[in-house]
Amino acid sequence: MCGIVGYIGDKEAYPIIINGLKRLEYRGYDSAGVAIVDKRTKIYKKKGKVNELEKLVYNKDVSGNIGIGHTRWATHGEPNDVNAHPHTSENGHFTVIHNGIIENYSRLKKRLEDRGYNFVSKTDTEVLANLIEFIYIKGKGEIDAEQAVRLALSKVIGAYGIVIIAKDEPDKLIAARKGSPLVIGIGEGEYFIASDATPIIEHTDSVIYLNNDNVAVIKKDQLTLKTIGNDKREPLIQKLSMDIGSIEKNGYDHFMLKEIFEQPKSITDTFRGRIAADLSEIRLGGLHEVMPKLENAKRILIIACGTSWHAGLVAEYLIETIARIPVEVEYGSEFRYRKPIIYKDDVIIAISQSGETADTLAAINIAKEAGATVVGICNVVGSSIPRETHAGVYTHAGPEIGVASTKAFTAQVTVLTMIAILLGKNNNKISEKKYLEYIKELTDIPSKVEEILKSDSLIKEISALYKNASNFLYLGRGYLFPVALEGALKLKEISYIHAEGYPAAEMKHGPIALIDENMPVVVIATQDNSYDKIVSNIQEVKARNGKVIAIVTEGDTVIKDLADHVIEVPKSHEAIAPLLTVIPLQLLSYHIAVMRDCNVDQPRNLAKSVTVE
Repeated sequence: MCGIVGYIGDKEAYPIIINGLKRLEYRGYDSAGVAIVDKRTKIYKKKGKVNELEKLVYNKDVSGNIGIGHTRWATHGEPNDVNAHPHTSENGHFTVIHNGIIENYSRLKKRLEDRGYNFVSKTDTEVLANLIEFIYIKGKGEIDAEQAVRLALSKVIGAYGIVIIAKDEPDKLIAARKGSPLVIGIGEGEYFIASDATPIIEHTDSVIYLNNDNVAVIKKDQLTLKTIGNDKREPLIQKLSMDIGSIEKNGYDHFMLKEIFEQPKSITDTFRGRIAADLSEIRLGGLHEVMPKLENAKRILIIACGTSWHAGLVAEYLIETIARIPVEVEYGSEFRYRKPIIYKDDVIIAISQSGETADTLAAINIAKEAGATVVGICNVVGSSIPRETHAGVYTHAGPEIGVASTKAFTAQVTVLTMIAILLGKNNNKISEKKYLEYIKELTDIPSKVEEILKSDSLIKEISALYKNASNFLYLGRGYLFPVALEGALKLKEISYIHAEGYPAAEMKHGPIALIDENMPVVVIATQDNSYDKIVSNIQEVKARNGKVIAIVTEGDTVIKDLADHVIEVPKSHEAIAPLLTVIPLQLLSYHIAVMRDCNVDQPRNLAKSVTVE
């Protein structure tokens, strides 16, 4: 989950690295550090965000054409100056930055301590640095730095993305990847290394995505790619499609607000080219080869984490209702450890914004080993999930920098909605007329989201009334229950207010005990088949003096008379409603967090891409 940046070439490395760290700060912001090579390796690191590192480095010598940088999300060892990366081996032969977790670090550390090594930090990364050095020194000049790295990695259990400086070979960087992403940008007589492409796009659009067990030895004019076992690999050069404007705030106060307001475009981009211009059909080319297996699946398993799991829950309602195929939705972190039953005719749909979520990737491998067909849905081109799955669909949401996911969620739900509609049509579970109605409803969503965004000032006023609340309850039924879960998660993530999402009917089975005049209850209550039931739930809340914030269909008069506050959304088919009703909840959480002086884009203890267990 940490951010890694490296540079080697003729330019000054520090400005490139520090700007890259700022671009990657959404991956971790507990501490930051740099190592710059110029005759010697100069290391500066500091607890806190990248701007604290900049203050430390001010007026210090940062000259040099080779360097590495790191912004940390702490796993082993508390966030402090000592535990910050880079880490140097005891005798100074190797300097390492690392994203991931070395699972057997404690055993390795004990063996190294038995051989006289001392440790100054509490990190697993320092263990790796000393392990490489121990093997290098033991080789007595018969092995070089690259060999020492490969031999050390063969003894490591866990996940890593690492970049290494070798004191005795200061004209190169060594990078390796297993489980944690690394991308290498190719310039003219220079190379850039990063955890993802955001720091690279302003320098080059030509990149190499490292595969698992790849080791890259990089000089300013040469790149050699091997496996840990020393088998040579031919680098696959790909072109980046993002532009620099997509990773700037463009006048918004926060990335999260920008990304909320980008949703009319990101939803359109997700179905553009996949829905015929005359709205006559859905085409999902990425699923062409596996569509027969999807159509004939006896069961679909959806695997995801966090917000993507909520998108998967929406898909459960969509696919079961429209296509009549049984669906189970699993947390990746639980799926991999509970000995799941997987049949060869199962289809697994793995959902991840980053395409690098560690638990979801592990679950994919389990499913493939069992012989199931695996479909990926993710946002980042070239990431691990598209490469590990049999087929898939990109969401085309564009870069999402805010840690709390917004446009990625609606893009995922858009893709899943198209899959459900297409399966329903192909399996003759819906008529041609209904098929065309669904397509029209989906393509109307961007303009309807535009209308909802005009309620921003109203939502801001409501937020001001509840910014000091200690708890929130979110209620929804059917398709809107997952939206309630997602609304509660957004509020927890960025405002640090405790919030819970529940199926509205379940309120009577416990949560109703919490309701009093101090409990705001957000009810997603658009007009659908369960409308009368949700009205009754609102009355139950009001009977106990709860404060009701209701998301309703435009023109609703019944709930307007019951609720304390009403936010209207345009009318839509109930299957499409999640794409509309989630927007006010995103804005509500955003404004409450801002009013509480929370760091909206970088909430405490969180990181954007969860690449560790």
